[in-house]
Amino acid sequence: MTVGSCSPLAPGPGQVQIRVSHCGICGTDLHIFHGKMDHRVKMPAVIGHEMSGAIVAVGDGVIGWKPGDRVTVRPLDPCGQCPACKNGHSHVCMNLKFIGIDTPGAMQGLWTVPAHTLHRLPEGVSYEHAAMIEPVAVACHDVRLGELKAGEFAVVLGGGPIGILIGLVAKATGARVVVSEINPFRIELAQSLGLEAVDPRSTDMVALVNEKTGGAGADVVFEVTGSAPAVELMTKLPRVRGRMVMVAIHGQPAPIDLFKFFWRELRLIGARVYEPQDFERALELAAAKALPLDRLITKVVPLEGLTGAFREMESGGEVMKILVRCSE
Repeated sequence: MTVGSCSPLAPGPGQVQIRVSHCGICGTDLHIFHGKMDHRVKMPAVIGHEMSGAIVAVGDGVIGWKPGDRVTVRPLDPCGQCPACKNGHSHVCMNLKFIGIDTPGAMQGLWTVPAHTLHRLPEGVSYEHAAMIEPVAVACHDVRLGELKAGEFAVVLGGGPIGILIGLVAKATGARVVVSEINPFRIELAQSLGLEAVDPRSTDMVALVNEKTGGAGADVVFEVTGSAPAVELMTKLPRVRGRMVMVAIHGQPAPIDLFKFFWRELRLIGARVYEPQDFERALELAAAKALPLDRLITKVVPLEGLTGAFREMESGGEVMKILVRCSE
């Protein structure tokens, strides 16, 4: 894995070159660091996809963008030809290239990407906050697919960065939220952000949800842990015709209570990455200062401090989101 190299060539047709300001480190980057995605990542590789920056050059045929425009990138490059793309679901393209995994990413000074990936930063949104837009867009996509409405009750299983963001976006939607998490630091942080957060090892989640809903059950449950115990718990919490949103990636099949699906006519919804409207919603929330993004940024490190940041994230301690400053 390499960092700090710059794209030396001018952008080609349909491309823009961005001077990257900040780039967040996510769990996927940590998996790459550990070698768990070597089947997709070709070494040497530049990684990173949660970013902010400003355009420095545009290629032929690029319309609506110019040097100096402040942007973030939706790092998906679909083929446009497969059945998923032709049916309007290009974000889950059957030949999707995820920029920063399958192709070079943002942890470098200059980054060249397709112009169709760009989203304009609103006035007042800092580069640090803009580097949080991609994970916020994940949360917006999850909440949208869960069809969560104001006044409904949601349970978020997992209080990592995405779980906390789902809880905050759900709260901004007007829903009531409980976050289930076992890490004391994450529980305390969630509570300080105005979310109810409990440890499922010491709290009967079924009893708690029934108490909060008059015995009906949760309207939506978001599974964000990737753990088998959470999958087992997930089906015990929804109301009749409730929804469950599978956010986490489960590398191995997990046992699931299909009788609960039948008995309560439940729905399980897969939620992968995001669509353009999710990025726009994330930008709206950031511009309105509706989310405490500052509180989710643990620290900002220079590009040469990336290895140390990975080691800190590995420790599993009091870390939420670390940003890398890629250029001044």
